[in-house]
Amino acid sequence: MRIALTLTAVAAAVGLLTACTTLPTDTEPQALRSFEPQVVEQTDLGPQPGQEPDLLLRDFYTASAHPVQDYQSARSFLTTETEEQWNPSESILVVDRIDLITQPGSTSERRSFNVRGSVVGRIATGGSYEPENGVYEATVEMVRENGQWRISALPAGVVLERTELRNQFQPQRLFFAAPSGNVLISDRRWIYSGHQALDTALITLMMEGPSPTLAPAVNDLLPPEATFAGVVDGAYNFTGLADADDEARRLFAAQLVWTLAVANVPEPYAVLADGVPLSAEYEQLTTDDFAEFNPLVNTSRTVPLYALTDGVVSRVASNQVAPVDGELGSLRDIESVDITSTGSVAAVRKEGTGPDSSVLMSGTLEEGLREALRAETMSRPTFEVDPQNQWVVVDGETVVRVVYSGPSGEFTRSEVDSSEIDGLEGDISVLRLSRSGARVAMIIDGRVHVGVVNRVGPADKRIVNVRELAPQLGGTALSLDWQPDGSLIVGTSTPETPVWRIEQDGSAVTSLPSGNITAPVVAVAAAPSMIYLTDANAVLQLPTTGGDNVFWREVSGLQGVRSAPVVAY
Repeated sequence: MRIALTLTAVAAAVGLLTACTTLPTDTEPQALRSFEPQVVEQTDLGPQPGQEPDLLLRDFYTASAHPVQDYQSARSFLTTETEEQWNPSESILVVDRIDLITQPGSTSERRSFNVRGSVVGRIATGGSYEPENGVYEATVEMVRENGQWRISALPAGVVLERTELRNQFQPQRLFFAAPSGNVLISDRRWIYSGHQALDTALITLMMEGPSPTLAPAVNDLLPPEATFAGVVDGAYNFTGLADADDEARRLFAAQLVWTLAVANVPEPYAVLADGVPLSAEYEQLTTDDFAEFNPLVNTSRTVPLYALTDGVVSRVASNQVAPVDGELGSLRDIESVDITSTGSVAAVRKEGTGPDSSVLMSGTLEEGLREALRAETMSRPTFEVDPQNQWVVVDGETVVRVVYSGPSGEFTRSEVDSSEIDGLEGDISVLRLSRSGARVAMIIDGRVHVGVVNRVGPADKRIVNVRELAPQLGGTALSLDWQPDGSLIVGTSTPETPVWRIEQDGSAVTSLPSGNITAPVVAVAAAPSMIYLTDANAVLQLPTTGGDNVFWREVSGLQGVRSAPVVAY
């Protein structure tokens, strides 16, 4: 594991960084840059004199959300003996809320509480969030010590209410290179808000590598001995990169620059590798140097919108609907379609009934379409980063990857290894690849599942680390799509809450305004500045920005028409 040499205070303030990201125990700390210690201003989180035991216990859980100095504030609620024994680093559970119930047998000197909560997730090493669905239950013992109530027995680990996670921690994004080397993949982490050295915390985490969930989908660029050696005279210093070739250095620089820039760390960045500039071309690095990797969304960019209506694909622009040119516009039996911003097309036609009645047509708007695959049923196709490659679900259970070879003009087909979902009941009704191609979202029997895409070989892909998100939706999910920021928008059959937003890591599930939506929501699509859906009546839209919009508006040109929106992003 790569070592990240950081200031002791920095490592303590991160809180969520465990043994992998602190100073080695056999090394003396060294100040790598001159600085003035910055103190996090906060109210007194310790116990109040004469505080009742139930109130004191609640304040303990609030203080547990502050990991500064090895949870010093939370430890002040414990007896002297318990403070020495308590191990907060064992686990960090996130619960919906904490309920306290006094157990029988309490006295004026001793009190026992049953602590319960619905587990919604946990914070893993490095600050990654892992959704869970279960029940937390523990017994906490309290005694009077020197006339004050203190906690005398409690389980190891930290328990946070979800509101405290949101109040005291901020989600940040690390970036890692895809195996293809042409795109960056985000890895969401939660970092304590009181951290005063965000840049070094992010670099420390980046050097430790991707989260275990994402690891199979990204490329390991650096030698094992690569080390972050801190900041000297304003420059980020790294060692152990002598054996890294120019391409690895370029991709590492892109990861570093965009990780810092997205976190609003001011550019330019001076970066040294083994005492010399990381890039021979630039003494200082900026986002302009790696603009082709830009993971940020340009909300002012115009994204083409198409509509599939009664088997016909049309272009929606300037408040008007116009037929699509070429072969795609002439077809009248299209069941589903996906279109890229560069004009690549994958469409499923329905030709009657039977074992080969669904036909995948692939090509471009300009050059036309060719038959790529036949099956009895097929899901809506979805593209990889390379638009020559697309995925479909055949007969509700088999994920097939179709690749077009330009030189030969032929399509090759291979089954994607989806054995991790074999144990899940129900068909795959929807499958969508993320814009980076690293993640896949599926609706299986009305439930939302996500996984990551592992490149087994040049032509072989595998879906791994599958987990369910938003179990509270039950089996009501009907449609989903990735939003440009990496979150999911999900349409359901529930009249009260027909549309939801799910964060990339599953840490939050938020219902969107239902206003004038009439369930079911059978199609959704996301553009940088607009969300589209098809409800029981028409195609509706809602800006992603613009304040407290409650009502969805019909799309100009599609008023009174029930179509499926298709965003060519």
